[in-house]
Amino acid sequence: MIELDGKVAVVTGGSSGIGLATVELLLQAGAAVALCGRNEERLREAEAKLRDAYPDARLLAAVCDVLKADQVAAFAADVEARLGPADMLVNNAGQGRVSTFADTEDAAWMEELQLKFFSVIYPTRAFLPQLERSGTGAVVCVNSLLARQPEPHMVATSAARAGILNLVRSLATEFAPRRVRVNGILVGLIESGQWRRRFEARPEADRHLDWAAWTARLAQQKHIQLGRLGLPREAAQAILFLASPLSSYTTGSHIDVSGGHSRHA
Repeated sequence: MIELDGKVAVVTGGSSGIGLATVELLLQAGAAVALCGRNEERLREAEAKLRDAYPDARLLAAVCDVLKADQVAAFAADVEARLGPADMLVNNAGQGRVSTFADTEDAAWMEELQLKFFSVIYPTRAFLPQLERSGTGAVVCVNSLLARQPEPHMVATSAARAGILNLVRSLATEFAPRRVRVNGILVGLIESGQWRRRFEARPEADRHLDWAAWTARLAQQKHIQLGRLGLPREAAQAILFLASPLSSYTTGSHIDVSGGHSRHA
């Protein structure tokens, strides 16, 4: 495990799933960590568990809607005041929208594009001055394999994810002279509350399948070569690599975390 003592990391959408797993790895590495989320109840529950598991950690948990620039700016100021300037920013927010072109209305397009783009734009803009002063600043964007492998039943999300892929490359080029690296990960099917809910709602004909068997069949149907869904921690490990000095000569890149689901080299 890399040592991140003295470093400050920020994780948006950090109260569950990949975000929470990332917070845990960063704390284990010795970093001070600030996490935010919109749902206060879920955030406080995550905070309590983290403080119990890491009683000596420097931890800040704040309610913040990353689509509201004023809230993000206030969060950035609070992080610097209480933990010090950020060295690492993990942009992790937003779920997928299931819809085809035919049934995606204009408002849904606008909502999806705003969520995917501004959940990256606002935090990056707010924390960039701190990252520049770090000298080893790093931004990691949690993206989806849909960016390169679009699905027709997720047309709006696929298009928005492709835009973030391009944005990461553009920001990496612009920020390189400022000694701030920008990278991303492309996740496939990762175990989550959403998949658990689908499992619980599975049809009667599938009730004989337990979680392991149901997800193994799903992986087979999706042609996932490793034969299972990924774990949040596995995505978090890739994030930790890109956020830390372990990847000091890497920028403008994406790590595929899809278990072989990708059909692209």
